[in-house]
Amino acid sequence: MNSYPHLLAPLDLGFTTLKNRVLMGSMHTGLEELPNGAERLAAFYAERAAAGVALIVTGGIAPNEKGVVYQGGAVLNQPQQVAHHRIVTDAVHQAGGKIALQILHAGRYSYQPQPVAPSALQAPISPFCPTAMAEQEVEQTITDFAHCAVLAQQAGYDGVEVMGSEGYLINQFLVARTNQRSDQWGGSFIKRMRFAVDIVRAVRQATGAQFILIYRLSMLDLVEDGASWPEIEQLASAIEQAGATLINTGIGWHEARIPTIATLVPRAGFSWVTAKLMGKVGIPLITTNRINDPAVAEQILASGGADMVSMARPFLADAAWVEKAAEGRADEINTCIGCNQACLDQVFMGQVASCLVNPRACHETEMPWVATTSVKKLAVVGAGPAGLAFATTAARRGHQVTLFDADHQIGGQFNIAKQIPGKEEFHQTLRYFHHQLKLNNVVLKLGQPVQAQDLASFDKVILACGIKPRLPDIPGIKHGMVMDYLAVLRDKKPVGQRVAIIGAGGIGFDTADYLSQSGASSSLHLEAFNREWGIDPQFTHRGGLSDQGPIVPAAARQLFLLQRKTSKIGEALGKTTGWIHRTSLAARGVKMLNGVSYLRIDDQGLHILRDGQEHCLSVDTVVICAGQEPRRELQQPLLEMGKVVHLIGGADSAAELDARRAIEQGMQLAMAL
Repeated sequence: MNSYPHLLAPLDLGFTTLKNRVLMGSMHTGLEELPNGAERLAAFYAERAAAGVALIVTGGIAPNEKGVVYQGGAVLNQPQQVAHHRIVTDAVHQAGGKIALQILHAGRYSYQPQPVAPSALQAPISPFCPTAMAEQEVEQTITDFAHCAVLAQQAGYDGVEVMGSEGYLINQFLVARTNQRSDQWGGSFIKRMRFAVDIVRAVRQATGAQFILIYRLSMLDLVEDGASWPEIEQLASAIEQAGATLINTGIGWHEARIPTIATLVPRAGFSWVTAKLMGKVGIPLITTNRINDPAVAEQILASGGADMVSMARPFLADAAWVEKAAEGRADEINTCIGCNQACLDQVFMGQVASCLVNPRACHETEMPWVATTSVKKLAVVGAGPAGLAFATTAARRGHQVTLFDADHQIGGQFNIAKQIPGKEEFHQTLRYFHHQLKLNNVVLKLGQPVQAQDLASFDKVILACGIKPRLPDIPGIKHGMVMDYLAVLRDKKPVGQRVAIIGAGGIGFDTADYLSQSGASSSLHLEAFNREWGIDPQFTHRGGLSDQGPIVPAAARQLFLLQRKTSKIGEALGKTTGWIHRTSLAARGVKMLNGVSYLRIDDQGLHILRDGQEHCLSVDTVVICAGQEPRRELQQPLLEMGKVVHLIGGADSAAELDARRAIEQGMQLAMAL
């Protein structure tokens, strides 16, 4: 029986039909600019098309050199570039899918000297001040969008998506905060929206009636002086009249200080915005953001909240998402946890995207699934992220794998992460691995500490034993008020009301999040999330912001988060999520101090030196989050037995609790054996 009848129903667009209601949303992968990028993109997209995605939208491609997201970014404006794209479209069509090219002009977000914009107003997230576009430049840019669409059509794309949201150029024309023009392109909303409408009209006229034209409309700007709801309805109607086939939902400008896709955003946390526009236009609407589960997608469609759902990162996590849902195997889906660590964070550092829970994503040609021709009997010690990734991958390739762990459950550090408010999605990764262990016949031995002699019969041993917390050399470190983060998060030891956390890396921030909050996590309750981040679903204020601002519950206790380094607190956190953690803790009154020297711990509290001044933090608990040491106790005895031993995850390098590296390392080793 089909458990998702609305999700899997075809969508008739008049001149063509989409086989279901699933759109693979646009995401820049970093492959677009590589010499062999077309071939790698072809493999990446084709694998998803073959598994049932109805329509894929590419990463943003600029219509001219001024429009690139960063210097050297991909452009489609010359006939000789068509053949490059044909490699991708042919692969998708051979796999039974459809694909649209996203046309994106970054405007003042373009990371290059002298970007262009409606007005010469610098973005708070860019070091470059833009030049205001002359009227001739505006008209030429409209022509460039249409020309790019024609080239996309010649390259075999089934359509294009005009990127009109996220604070990029078209969005910048739409609102007075970035458009202070007094000519025909600024002033009243009719004039401000002319640029967007004229682009859609020009693209439609240039490509004809039987070409998919999606317009990505910013339905919730989440910035001061953003669009009002009546303006959004007016724009949607005008975009429909100009010839759009579908309207996709855009949420938040990049400069907005409200999380929109991070894991702490409730699932489908912004689908209410699309639902608000349903019935206001006659063309299908696509909803988006933090939809990662087929049951959630089905509920949105069944309730009339949208005509189609867009998901991007979930198809990094699992290429076969649609296929598994259609075949009644939703429990086998490798769920996107919204962490951004291997996708957006990588791309913003100029690297190729991948996925924390699926390192093959965007590396399909480099990491093909190949069955082993030499079956080996492998022992894996440690069922944390690295051990799980190795065990399931090696077993899938045909090896005989036994997985040991002294704990009574799999997961390792993920069992800690899943308890942190806003990280509940980590439960889904463990659910996925549970199924993979069974499906691939991995022998699982839990609750059994392992000795070297227990592993004598195995061909090779993979040590994924993880880490143990490191205690810094501070006088009084053995004081009764001192405990490490495992005592707090794993062992649930009582913690006082005044707490100092030593170490402001990822685990320090997680511990602060855990200790600063009580009750249900706002990531599980949409109303609480909206209240905490100042979002107004009634849209009484421009940009969808609450006129009361964020309303954050008081912290459960007084907290100090400390680091030795003089750099910004949490500087090593994810590029796209670090600001969220800092903002959230600051709103709860957590005092974050850098440049701290630790003098001693005694009955009075934690004595520190900062800016040349000695202070005593009168705390009743000190939690140590100051690094880890690898657990390698078995390595030497095994080597002495003549065993081949591999170290992965924290057992290899404990510098940081890095699940991305651990899972990637486990999978890569399993594919190499």
